[in-house]
Parts: sequence; C-alpha cells; structure tokens
Amino acid sequence: MKVEVGMSEVVLRVGPGLTLREAAARMAERGIGAAIVEDEEWPVPRVITERDLLLAVGTGLDPDSELVRDHMSEKVITASPDWSMERAAAEMSRRGIRHLVVCADGDLIGVLSMRDIMRAWTSDGATSDDPPDERAA
Repeated sequence: MKVEVGMSEVVLRVGPGLTLREAAARMAERGIGAAIVEDEEWPVPRVITERDLLLAVGTGLDPDSELVRDHMSEKVITASPDWSMERAAAEMSRRGIRHLVVCADGDLIGVLSMRDIMRAWTSDGATSDDPPDERAA
C-alpha cells in the first residue's frame, strides 16, 4: 500500500505567531495530532505536534504566552506519495516521530500519521492474514 492511499489531507495550517493554547484548541477542534506551520519567508513548512504542546505545558510554560514558533519541529521529515507504508512506518520508527509531511514535486499534498498507518493496515484488505482479535474492539 502506498503513502498516497493512507495519508490525510492537510487539515490545519497555522502561523508561527499563534499561542500554544490557540494551536491546541484548533487541533482539538479538528481531532488531529499535528498542524502544519507556514510562514511566507520559509522555503518549507514546519510542524507542531501534540507532543510539542505537551512538552511545553508539562514543563510549566504558559500556553497563553508561548508561541508556536518556539516549540514547533524545526526539521520536517518528508515522504513521497509513492513510498510504501512499510517504508514510511520504518522511517517514523527510526526517527522517533509520528508524522511525515507528504510532498510531490516540491508541493505539500498531505500528512501521514501513525494513526493513518494503523487505520490503513487494520481496514478491510490489509495485508495481514491474521484475523482481527474480537477482544480488542
């Protein structure tokens, strides 16, 4: 299965000047774990994740004064839409991340999260021959 099949569209784009509380509220409202951070001066977008928010708030920082720009991931890992899901999952595992930005021809076309991978692999037609465990539902 290819990344382009399992990825999600970009649900939320935020600016770097948003407070952490504002970013968290927008992410919660949409039920997502990451937002794309864009600024016209940057050549590539960045990402702020629920983990970034948790680390900031968990260390006692004020979510009403701390800004996205100071807590976002500076280095974004991109994937190609024609990568296999296995390759994407291996890359995420190796780097200890939960989101990949999907780009084609230099354009942002989606985001692939661990949740997207799990959804794709557990849906009808997934590659495993093992039947789903009824107790897990």
